[in-house]
Amino acid sequence: MPLLLKNVTKTFHDSGQDAVRNVDLEIEDGEFVCVVGKSGCGKSTLLNLIAGLEKPTAGEILLDGVPITGPGADRVVMFQEHALFPWLNVIQNVKFGMEIAGVPKQEQEEKALKYLRLMQLEEYRDYAVHQLSGGMRQRVALARALTLDSKILLMDEPFSALDKQTSNRLRAELQDIWMKTRRTIFFITHSVEEAVYLADRVIVLSTGTDSVQDIVPVELERPRHVYDDAFVDYRRRILNEVQKEL
Repeated sequence: MPLLLKNVTKTFHDSGQDAVRNVDLEIEDGEFVCVVGKSGCGKSTLLNLIAGLEKPTAGEILLDGVPITGPGADRVVMFQEHALFPWLNVIQNVKFGMEIAGVPKQEQEEKALKYLRLMQLEEYRDYAVHQLSGGMRQRVALARALTLDSKILLMDEPFSALDKQTSNRLRAELQDIWMKTRRTIFFITHSVEEAVYLADRVIVLSTGTDSVQDIVPVELERPRHVYDDAFVDYRRRILNEVQKEL
């Protein structure tokens, strides 16, 4: 059990409002968990707490039994924006985190090429960032995140700024990568369809007394197809949960 949240609440003192309330979660090693819910229910706050970017007002978060007190190399965050460095080319961007972590140069090269190949970007290794499309930039950012071999990959709506066709392609690639690497992924999305496509379990957050409104195991074989009857049933069930407060 790599990640445990025990009765976690986060209150923002300037407003006095609880962003998340009484969250109890267990996330298993290698699990793909998606979080959905209406705007303002605390999805990004929950991710920031796990990342160590925010501290809980009450409760605790443990990774392999050790309390999370701040950011760490065992958790890598990928946001909506790719956050690539425009003065570095593609492979230099992918290597950046490894350089900061002191990974030997030969290992940096090998791992950067491994994940560029996995993202089908090897031929773009020497391209400047501005020469890439938005989808390609997010794939570079994902390759960079994967090179760090963190225990958990935290993804905050990473495809939401992309067009529908590109985001569909990237989520299919992410599913394929997860099936190959079995990296633990905690994924925030506003799309119920995306959550059903990707997740082992979907966590539905609300603005009620307790933030976790429902947890839905998605028992569908992979790869998944959005027009299958079982897929549509899951999407309808989870969407109904999200819309209860609307």
